[in-house]
Amino acid sequence: MENRHWHVGYWIIAIMLLLLFQEMLQTYRSVETVPYSAFEQALAQGKVAEVTIGEQVITGKLKAPEDRTIAIAAARVEPDLAERLDRYGVPYTRVVENTFLRDLISWVAPALVFFAVWYFLFRRFAEKQGMGSFMSIGKSRAKVLVEKDTGVTFSDVAGVDEAKAELQETVAFLKDPKSYGRLGARMPKGVLLVGPPGTGKTLLAKAVAGEAGVPFFFISGSDFVEMFVGVGAARVRDLFEQARNQAPCIIFIDELDALGRARGAFPGMGGHDEKEQTLNQLLVEMDGFDSSAGIVILAATNRPEILDPALLRPGRFDRQVVVDRPDKIGRRQILEVHARRITLAPDVDLDKVAAMTTGFAGADLANLVNEAALFATRRGADAVTMEDFTAAFERIVAGAEKRSRVLSAEERRVVAYHEIGHALVARAVPGADPVHKISIIPRGIGALGYTLQRPSEDRYLTTKEDLMRRIMVLLGGRAAEILVFGHLSTGAADDLARATQIARDMVTRYGMDEDLGFVTFAGQRSRFLEAHLSPDELGAVSEEVRRKIDTAVREIVMNAFACARRILKTNQEALEAAASALLTQETLEEADVERLLSALSTPECAKA
Repeated sequence: MENRHWHVGYWIIAIMLLLLFQEMLQTYRSVETVPYSAFEQALAQGKVAEVTIGEQVITGKLKAPEDRTIAIAAARVEPDLAERLDRYGVPYTRVVENTFLRDLISWVAPALVFFAVWYFLFRRFAEKQGMGSFMSIGKSRAKVLVEKDTGVTFSDVAGVDEAKAELQETVAFLKDPKSYGRLGARMPKGVLLVGPPGTGKTLLAKAVAGEAGVPFFFISGSDFVEMFVGVGAARVRDLFEQARNQAPCIIFIDELDALGRARGAFPGMGGHDEKEQTLNQLLVEMDGFDSSAGIVILAATNRPEILDPALLRPGRFDRQVVVDRPDKIGRRQILEVHARRITLAPDVDLDKVAAMTTGFAGADLANLVNEAALFATRRGADAVTMEDFTAAFERIVAGAEKRSRVLSAEERRVVAYHEIGHALVARAVPGADPVHKISIIPRGIGALGYTLQRPSEDRYLTTKEDLMRRIMVLLGGRAAEILVFGHLSTGAADDLARATQIARDMVTRYGMDEDLGFVTFAGQRSRFLEAHLSPDELGAVSEEVRRKIDTAVREIVMNAFACARRILKTNQEALEAAASALLTQETLEEADVERLLSALSTPECAKA
């Protein structure tokens, strides 16, 4: 909008300057248009010094002291004008006007105006449609960065040491391709970065360019395809042509799945000729250049399962580098990188922050640090404290506090017992994740309260007993409602869905049901690193097996619920005391939970 205002201002200034120039020119020439009768009168009085006769206009110059020029607009010239001029001794000349330029302008100017209006409207349309400049529609949209422009090196990337180690070879090859290939080895033509969103795939690619100090062509997979047929292939050709001219260099294609989706994978969704043509051109270009020329193609995707197999074969994307979520050590390193930009208080322990952020990706940790800094800024602090990190973590995990959402006294009691039910079962069951905080302050969209549990360490293997305990903790809230109030509420909807999903995974994916045996019934997962499988994605199983699966899932859930209820009934005094404290304080910290739920009895069903 600001640029548009500037353009209008430029036009106004140009018109004003043009009018001013015309006024100055008119004043300089001092030509005055008078009627033909006035010219006759001046001629009779002997005031005309000379006359110039044209096709349409007679121009005369007056004698001093009125030394000015007059112009007479006449449709025709009187035949005896020459005789009268001779009689009065006025010199005159005949001028033949050349109207070619005027006629040409009269034809060309409207055409130019029409073309300018058409070009302006089409350009506006193209910009709204995301096509950019019409004249460069077939050009590559890649952003070319050099070393100083990326501003990223491997020191700015943390938590992905294995991926960094694999990409070090790419950097070494780009810096010195001849010595690196002295034994006949060749660098892979393409390196595909695979991992969940937010793990730093794009950052890694920029770090490779920053370390190698070579031109870096950055483009998204969706930038190739347009509404015009053939544009995508033309842009691929132009991109590789630019890369050859600036080799050694790096071509980075972000979100490769937008361009490299498997051909013919969805025949019922209509034609994809333009995308397939673009993909074919990319395959041809990757086959057509020599890796020894110093061109390396990096690409990133979080959905490698939908890519065309021709992209992943040797000779194209030879190497796949998994950029996974970081472990505890990696999260600590990432936090240190982002903490450089903020002022930390002495009480901040990044090891504790890393421990409570299990499952966070690099982007999540960057957001956590930023939110903590915002919390500290709002309260006018000089540094970011551990309390700010805790508040930021709760906001990310559970949502912002909704103190304006006022609950009735009965609803507050139900929510309080529900949350204490989760916490008590988690404390009573051995091996469950520790409880860090309990709150009945509404948060997010629909959470009326929450119990914050975080594992103390990363886990890569889970046993059947661990999964059963997790289901017990999830059902502890529903069990507390039934035990204390004798009725059910909708507050346990999310808990029931998660408990059911865990039980279904135990039966269909992990083979943990004795009657069904060590058999998996889950179909092929459709997404990379997908956490769960929906019931409709089961493999080819009979109706009888489906019935057995449903029975086994229900049995697991109901057994866990019965055990959770037994735990609460055995420790009902602690349940009442903790719920009363929660209703009074609204929030219980880890120390309060330890004090109120320290001496609990664990039934035999929870020890198995």
